[in-house]
Amino acid sequence: TLDVIADLRGLENMLAERVKEWTREWEQQGLEKGMQQGLQQGLQQGLQQGEAAVLLRQLTRKFGELPPQVRRRIESADAETLLLWSERVLDAAKLDEVLDPEH
Repeated sequence: TLDVIADLRGLENMLAERVKEWTREWEQQGLEKGMQQGLQQGLQQGLQQGEAAVLLRQLTRKFGELPPQVRRRIESADAETLLLWSERVLDAAKLDEVLDPEH
């Protein structure tokens, strides 16, 4: 029976070490996934900011100084909307034609 108890204690220690290894692996996987998601979000945000900056420059060059509410609207727009507005700026005669949802 002493051998059985020793074997059980050895098994218990082995399982405890394995659980620690699994925990480290899960933490590492979670960290890697979090880093990938963070990188993706950062890239998307950077792309949106770059598109907004280009559109602001185009609009300012074509129409002059922009009202603060227009700047805020552009800076908070999603990438798809910014792309649409960037295309509209080519044909627009006035600022409203770029940002108006009816165009």
